Amino acid sequence: MQEMMIAKARELLKSGAVQRVLGWKAGEFAYDVEPAVFESAQELEKSFVYNDFCGSNLSKYLIAQSRKEGKTLVFLKPCDTYSFSQLLAEHRIVRENVYAIGIPCQGKTDGETLKGKGFTGILSAQCEGDTFTVHTLYGDKTAARADVLPERCLNCKSKKHMIYDELLGEDGEVLDSHRFDMVEKLEKMTPDERFAFWRGELSRCIRCNACRNVCPACTCEKCVFDNDASGIAQKAAADSFEENMFHIIRAFHVAGRCTDCGECSRVCPQNIPLHLLNRKFIKDINELYGAYQAGEDPDAKSPLTDYTMNDAEPGIVYHRGGNQ
Repeated sequence: MQEMMIAKARELLKSGAVQRVLGWKAGEFAYDVEPAVFESAQELEKSFVYNDFCGSNLSKYLIAQSRKEGKTLVFLKPCDTYSFSQLLAEHRIVRENVYAIGIPCQGKTDGETLKGKGFTGILSAQCEGDTFTVHTLYGDKTAARADVLPERCLNCKSKKHMIYDELLGEDGEVLDSHRFDMVEKLEKMTPDERFAFWRGELSRCIRCNACRNVCPACTCEKCVFDNDASGIAQKAAADSFEENMFHIIRAFHVAGRCTDCGECSRVCPQNIPLHLLNRKFIKDINELYGAYQAGEDPDAKSPLTDYTMNDAEPGIVYHRGGNQ
């Protein structure tokens, strides 16, 4: 697939159809793959990669790239297209300045997941069917695919691309995933148990802002948490209240717009399952207002910004069979 992508990008650059390519390049380590912009065939040949470590969602980078002169070619995995579609709905991307190519994805691993499974000296990884082969300084080692994929890939919601100009390979289908299973477990806890769970998780937060910076739904030109008058701008939380406040407010800000791409949890250096906060809101919206997936249809309105006579009343109390 990498060779096919480079060939297509080189062709579009040469013809003048696009002026730059948004993709991935390797970092200091093989598993440290990061988003990158390429403006020539030479740069593509030298640095462009597409492998099992290319998990980063490229859609948010189009906010800036689509405002440059000329067109930007971007390669989007199925989950990325949901974010791309949602950003288009919010008028954050200049559509006519983007040439989107959909690419298939069977799940991406990452260095932290592999190291957590005991792999060291990682050089590369390759997935074939249900088996991951990890090439290390100490020889090749294999693992079951399900053991080395992050949660967001194990519970992938869709292999289908929501929007694209061209597709490389075959398109997939929307999946019947189990992404709300953990949310249901949390809902069945007592309030004290849930509070203890989240205090244990959020107490590790170092306020690095990685979750906010990578999130496709966080696109404000100036974040409320960067307001110098707030007293909490750009600093580590002073107490448990500030730890809770940052993540809960951020989750409320993206409610109805989060596409559940899982980038927040992927980049968290403390391995906090931040995506669970967002999934809780997604699940509640589905139960209160009917099934809705942000980014599925750029013309659809979020239930939180649309009104119907069948909307749930603000004070509604409902039960799911567990403690509320």
